[in-house]
Amino acid sequence: MSTPPRPEPDAPAARRPVTLTKLAEMRALGEPIVMVTAYDHPSALVAEEAGVDMVLVGDSAANTVLGYSTTVPVSVDEMLVLTRAVRRGLRTPLLVGDLPFGSYEASDAQAIATAHRFVKEAGCDAVKLEGGGLSAERARAIVRAGVPVMGHVGLTPQTATALGGYRAQGRTAERARAVLEDALELQRAGCFALVFEAIPAAVAGLIMERMEIPVIGIGAGSTTDGQVLVLHDLLGITQGHLPRFAKRFADVRGEMVRGVAAYAADVRARAFPAPEHAYSIAPEELERLRASLPARPEARV
Repeated sequence: MSTPPRPEPDAPAARRPVTLTKLAEMRALGEPIVMVTAYDHPSALVAEEAGVDMVLVGDSAANTVLGYSTTVPVSVDEMLVLTRAVRRGLRTPLLVGDLPFGSYEASDAQAIATAHRFVKEAGCDAVKLEGGGLSAERARAIVRAGVPVMGHVGLTPQTATALGGYRAQGRTAERARAVLEDALELQRAGCFALVFEAIPAAVAGLIMERMEIPVIGIGAGSTTDGQVLVLHDLLGITQGHLPRFAKRFADVRGEMVRGVAAYAADVRARAFPAPEHAYSIAPEELERLRASLPARPEARV
């Protein structure tokens, strides 16, 4: 009697898409939320395979991949191109699109129209905007128009000049209280989550005691519900000085330089392409081609 075949092992269960409800559950259970900032399709595929929970297409694309000196010049159309590319590479993480400077401040109508473009044209699950005060009003309007909003307090790069440059915020009692008020205002406006950027860890801890929504930190210590880093920073693709809060987990840029230099050396040594990199033609077809060609002209002396 033959032995019946053994059943194949079950394939790993596919991860379910991360939702706002899932993020709230993670916060309630104390499960750290992993978020990365990415700007293109290959990076999105990496984030997907690595199993992150959220991907932000940040306006930091301006100086990370588009060559601007600050985030201010990047346009909505440029951000939409990048965000669509990331969307095509994601199945599971929640996708958040950053509303660039000048695309939401003028009025509620402008803010809603921009947010709707990110959802309809780029497939975003949510949008992000910076600051409290007027931004909280815009956040409330966008939420009422049906688009989830992530807020952003502390160091807000779009208005860094007004904050005295790219430096930590909340390092005096007055400034820390202002950051707290911004966070509470955005929470009351209906934001589903916040980013705390470049805030003293002790200040972030005090604010966290008053938060009821997930908070993602970047340079805000370990008490937040999750962390975010730019993919180019954590992989070591970015050249030059890194902000204090960033950590390199790999040296991808070094590998890229070594790879391109090895390619250049092989080309110059005529070691590439080798025969295994070329396509073949049947000998008889090559002979037919030769026979069909006109005679080569005699070389002039």
